[in-house]
Amino acid sequence: MNWAFTSSGHVTETWAVGLLRGMLEIPSSSYQERALADHLAEAMADLGFRAHIDTVGNVIGVIERGDGPTLMLLGHLDTVPGQVPVRSEDGRLYGRGAVDAKGPLAAMICAAASAADFPGRIVVIGVVEEETPKSRGAMAIRATHDRPDALIVGEPSGWSSVVIGYKGKLDLRYTVTCPATHPSNPEPKASELAVESWNALLDLLGPDAGHDAFAKPGATLVQVNADLTSATVDLSVRTPPGFDTEGLVTGLRERLPAGRLEVLNAVEACRADRSNPAVRALVSGIRKVHAQPRLVVKTATSDMNTLAEVWDIPMATYGPGDSRLDHADTEHIVLSDFLRGIDVLSHAISELSDLPVRTDEQVTGAPLSEGSLR
Repeated sequence: MNWAFTSSGHVTETWAVGLLRGMLEIPSSSYQERALADHLAEAMADLGFRAHIDTVGNVIGVIERGDGPTLMLLGHLDTVPGQVPVRSEDGRLYGRGAVDAKGPLAAMICAAASAADFPGRIVVIGVVEEETPKSRGAMAIRATHDRPDALIVGEPSGWSSVVIGYKGKLDLRYTVTCPATHPSNPEPKASELAVESWNALLDLLGPDAGHDAFAKPGATLVQVNADLTSATVDLSVRTPPGFDTEGLVTGLRERLPAGRLEVLNAVEACRADRSNPAVRALVSGIRKVHAQPRLVVKTATSDMNTLAEVWDIPMATYGPGDSRLDHADTEHIVLSDFLRGIDVLSHAISELSDLPVRTDEQVTGAPLSEGSLR
């Protein structure tokens, strides 16, 4: 028997913790994920996956045990920049990505490898560039893979919670140039127009806008580079379901007397039905690990948004880890929560064994290509 498994066929706790620590010890900020992808391809192959790295750098592991449903578990490889020294202390494992989102991805790998009785195909994917505006890894997956029968996205929800919704995101850039002039000239300066772009955005969103509620839009002034003759302003808006993104962009352009407003990226909000099989399976898994499950929505955005735009399938987001530690200098995961997360995912995978398999007529994904799921 492979030393990574117990006699009952489950990945051992020691191996699981070692996998996560090894992942944390490999820096993988956005655009620098290849070393981690290579490491995970080898680790998954050792666990019995058929593993490879696709053309954009995503690592993909497949376990196929029959003609049953296809379940996709998708997390991300990349982290924000910055180092958090890897160390174990008081039952916690510290490191950049411990919760966002190497902990959830490691839990998915371990749970999938332990699912000996799943009657179909389990596909575990670590995607690149989730922490960037373009989400290139998830975009490549939705473009080159047929949609699975169910999807679980790996992000820190807390081991006893399931995320069923995320706000959308609109990234804008305003650029303007003005002739050189004396500061006392009453003509608008580029720096003044930069400030006006932010004020106009806030006015269009209204006084109730903010990041404190899922149902409201919230704006962020990301970056300003400005002087009297030139200015560049990056603006970001988190948008609730049903938000009129096109109307906002049109209205903002009408408010700006000069310059250019570009849409750098736009992704719609998503909210899964709380009764869909992926949510129900995770809720059942949490109960089997003796906790009261919570269903939550997030004011941030994830790869669930990107995939929900084109895949109308049962989906949810789940992963051990406290999302309040995302990007923090003290980022860490409680190891007992990490192990509970593996147990929850293992139960959920078992619950999803009875998913109906979609027929070819039901699938509207991309044509088959190398690395495709079917």
